[in-house]
Formats: sequence, structure tokens, C-alpha cells
Amino acid sequence: MTVTAGAPGDLHPPASDEALEERLSRPSASLTRQLAAVPGDIVILGAGGKMGPSLARMARRADPTRRIVAVSRWSDERVAQRLRDDGVETHRADLLDPRAVAALPDAANLVFMAGQKFGTSDSPAATWAMNATVPAFVAERYAAVRTVVFSSGNVYPLSRASDGGSRETDPPSPVGEYAFSCLARERIFTAAAARHRTPLAIVRLNYAHDLRYGVLTDLATRIARGETVSRTMGFVNVIWQGDANRLSLAALAHATATDPFIVNLAGRETLRIADLAHRIAAALGMVVQLEGTEAADALLSNASRSAMLLPDPLLPVDTLVSWVADWIRRGGTLLGKLTQFERRDGQF
Repeated sequence: MTVTAGAPGDLHPPASDEALEERLSRPSASLTRQLAAVPGDIVILGAGGKMGPSLARMARRADPTRRIVAVSRWSDERVAQRLRDDGVETHRADLLDPRAVAALPDAANLVFMAGQKFGTSDSPAATWAMNATVPAFVAERYAAVRTVVFSSGNVYPLSRASDGGSRETDPPSPVGEYAFSCLARERIFTAAAARHRTPLAIVRLNYAHDLRYGVLTDLATRIARGETVSRTMGFVNVIWQGDANRLSLAALAHATATDPFIVNLAGRETLRIADLAHRIAAALGMVVQLEGTEAADALLSNASRSAMLLPDPLLPVDTLVSWVADWIRRGGTLLGKLTQFERRDGQF
């Protein structure tokens, strides 16, 4: 396993949800400088999901004088209240309602995180509505506003691990309705940006990792329960969510008109699932049993372009492995949301 260079801050494992949230939302000095180049309010749509609260909190911490507005349906009011306690404004809206979108607050900067992935197989229409209809409403409401749009590495096909992952210049080739709807989101925002000269950045995210969920957490919980681990999807990229937050916010400064700036947001190493499983098992003081035959291809992204967003080194993978093992040993909170990284058919 290749180890990435050291990351900002201490490398001691977070020992509580509060410590984890602080670490996930910790900005770097270079992010603060980047955001200074894009002044004005930031509205974050879809801020109630797994990544949104820590990203909103990071934006606020990077510049406590800037107005940050986090928009969601807020199914968990406690999450919204904690953000308000930290100086982030919250706004309740159903983005499928065009009247609600029209009433959203004005801003100089927009981060679009809204979307649906899991449940697509059971309700594909709902996924298309969230991933294609909502972008159409939002792209018009925030015409000419500097925008970062979250997309997914699923717009690429599986690629051979030996090739180092798909690059931004590779043609998309989605597999499954979820992946097609993500490409639709990109195309809709891009078309609107061309009409309105909207500065736009598209970040194609692959497997941001919080200790409460993520590929390594999926592996660790299976190993801790004594379950076998499949190595059929033999390779993966993982990135610490704190790094993904910093890079995503930094992308605001790279948004371009009329053609969008597209960047893969993922770990910069191609990691073998079997190696990760053995590493996690050793950290847990256990032995893992693997099953299946390792395929030569996987859902992989080449994230070398993301290095231009910030000079910050990423959290080392070895550190993330040790944090996950420590979290599982402590009985830390789990979100119970599997990544389903092993799916090769695009069905979620």
C-alpha cells in the first residue's frame, strides 16, 4: 500500500462524534486563501446529507465573516440546529418544488450537493427527478452564479486497475440508471452555463470517507463480525471526507465559463481490496477470509488533476485505516449506509 504524504493537523484518531465533526470541518490556510478569491455568500443545496453539514461548517470556519446558507428538507432537525449553533444559516426547502427553488436566497456562490443514489433500482423515476429535474430548476434560479456541482465517478465505465483510473478527458460511459442520471445532471448544468455564462466546476466524487461510513468502514464492520469479504471488485479509490470538503470548496475558485472545469475528486492511489482487508484485519487483531476472484477492472478515477485545487497533502491511507479500526474497536457511531462499492452492474 502506497502511503500519501502527511496531512494537515494532528494524526491522532478522533475519539467521539464531536471530535470527528471538528476534524471533518477543519479548513486549511490554503483553502482560506482560495476562498478569499471568491467573495460573497455561499448557498449549499442538499446540505443535509452525509457530507453537507461538515462542508458547510468548513466554509464557515474558513471565513467566519461570510454568510453560509445550508439548504435541505432537514429530516433531522438536530443536524440543522447544530449548524445554526456553529454560525451556519439553515433554510428548509423541497428542491422538487419549483416555487421553493424560486424562493431560495440569493448568493454569489453555489455548491450543489442534492441528489439520490440508493433506492434507484426500486424507484428510478424518483432518482431521475432529483438528479435531472432539480438541476434544471436550480441552474436557472442561479444563472450566472459561480457554481460547484457534485457529480459521481459512476459516469465512467469500469477501467483496468493497471491503467490508473478514468481521467476527466475520457468520454463518459455510464452503467445503470443512477449513473445516467448523474451524467444528465452534468449536461443540464453545462447547457445552462453556456446560456448564462455561469462559471461552473463539476466535481466527480468517488468514495469520500467518514469514519461512520465508507469503504474501509464497510470492510471493517464485516471483518469485525467474522464475515468473509468479496474481492471481486478488486480495487478502489478512497479519500478522507475532510480532504474532499476542502477540495470541493476550493473548486469554487476554479469554476469557468462557458465550458465547465471538471475534476475527479478521489484518492490518488489505486488500492487493492484484498490488501486493505488484510491491513484492517491486522489493526483489529483479527484474520479475514476473502472470497471470489479479483477482476482486472473496477470503478476507478485518476485524481491527479485535483492536486491543482490545493497544495495540501491528503490524509495518508494508512492513517485512515488505523482511524477506522480504532473507531470500530471503540464502538463508534455508524450511519448504517453501505457504500455498495462492490456493485459492478450499476444497480443501487
